[in-house]
Amino acid sequence: MKTPLQITFRDMERSDALETHIREKAEKLEQFFADIVSCRVVVEQAAKHQQQGKPFNVRIELGVPGKTLIIDKQVHEDAYVALRDAFDAAKRQLEDYARQL
Repeated sequence: MKTPLQITFRDMERSDALETHIREKAEKLEQFFADIVSCRVVVEQAAKHQQQGKPFNVRIELGVPGKTLIIDKQVHEDAYVALRDAFDAAKRQLEDYARQL
């Protein structure tokens, strides 16, 4: 990655464990597509929902040559599940982008 990974936590405490998990997932993305220019990850804990508790939203912005891939609204009550789903979606978008090239 040409630009360092940016991780932002909104409406929640910063977590070293989550940050480490995000860094590991971002490194794995580079195995699928080596020309990632930038990666921004935002983990947000939404306001309490009446029936579901406080879900986590994950948004990933991947800068690739000529385009920005955005993965948004990966929501789950477990932050690790929301991250897994978001990075799986990012992997699929990177694979689609690589096929287009």
